[in-house]
Amino acid sequence: MDDREYEALADLFKIFSNSTRLQILHALVEGEKSVTDICEEVGMQQSAISHQLSLLKQNRLVKTRREGKSIYYSLLDSHILTIIKQGLDHINE
Repeated sequence: MDDREYEALADLFKIFSNSTRLQILHALVEGEKSVTDICEEVGMQQSAISHQLSLLKQNRLVKTRREGKSIYYSLLDSHILTIIKQGLDHINE
């Protein structure tokens, strides 16, 4: 690996280092959800969730789909689920 790859990997792990973002990602494991659905599941206000979703989108962990005025979020790809599952497996050993 070169320095650029190490930096990119470190940045990825920084995103996973926040428990709110992990809760949001875990909520999206079940499938696409609106911000309102995520807020209810995580138990936080929309402004806090929207901020974290923006960071997750910027870092290519979630994607969006617009339907009318509503925006729905989902995991970008199966790699995100794999990272979450492997992390859980590791801490539960």
